[in-house]
Amino acid sequence: MIVLLILFLFFPFLLYVAAPQIRKMLAFGVCTSTVQLPGKVAIVTGANTGIGKETAKELARREEKHLHILINNAGVMMCPYSKTADGFEMHMGVNHLGHFLLTHLLLEKLKASAPSRVINVSSWGHHLGRIHFHNLQGEKFYHSGLAYCHSKLANILFTRELARRLQGSGITTYSVHPGSVSSELIRHSSFMRLMWWLFYYFLKTPQQGAQTSLYCALAEGLEVLNGNHFSDCHVTWVSAQARNETIARRLWDVSCDLLGLPVD
Repeated sequence: MIVLLILFLFFPFLLYVAAPQIRKMLAFGVCTSTVQLPGKVAIVTGANTGIGKETAKELARREEKHLHILINNAGVMMCPYSKTADGFEMHMGVNHLGHFLLTHLLLEKLKASAPSRVINVSSWGHHLGRIHFHNLQGEKFYHSGLAYCHSKLANILFTRELARRLQGSGITTYSVHPGSVSSELIRHSSFMRLMWWLFYYFLKTPQQGAQTSLYCALAEGLEVLNGNHFSDCHVTWVSAQARNETIARRLWDVSCDLLGLPVD
């Protein structure tokens, strides 16, 4: 009993001491590219904190003037039902439609800067996502966790359709799963904050979570993998829904219609 009591009392301390090693073991993907970025410009959305901030810091360290990379990283997670200023459900508006519009507005600049890349930060949660076109704004049924998953599925569908439409343009596009990262993304969910607190030692740091985005932005010879989904700096599989070309094309058309963009 005394031995068990000692182990119980010292276990949190041992976890604290071992935390760097635990995180290192769980952070499988590391961007090892040494590519420098002379004469280029980068845009990283959501770069005020977390993964976006670490991505921007690393790119800024490498850049001299310009960088032809757009990283759509900004996001929200498990928000209570609410709408953006434009009237879109918050997850779909911030996580998908905002990036869809920004990418559309920057396409000509990206083409003129080719070779260039677009990276969309998605999530493993896309496996639970569905695109319900009859309830895209969550007005008929809403669940904050599922709404997040739906928007992350939209990120991958957007990536694949964008890759298809931009073949031969010099722009390539990739979606990424950063992993479970200790960041402010979970601030809207008491349950997720509790889970993150309990499993803190097993979470990636924001710097570790940024590695796959950096890899897709910097790795040479990645053009042949245009449109693919990455995790831990490797191509990974996606759900059947995320591979559905019919849904991807319809989501593109619906997104254009919602944003007042021409449907081509």
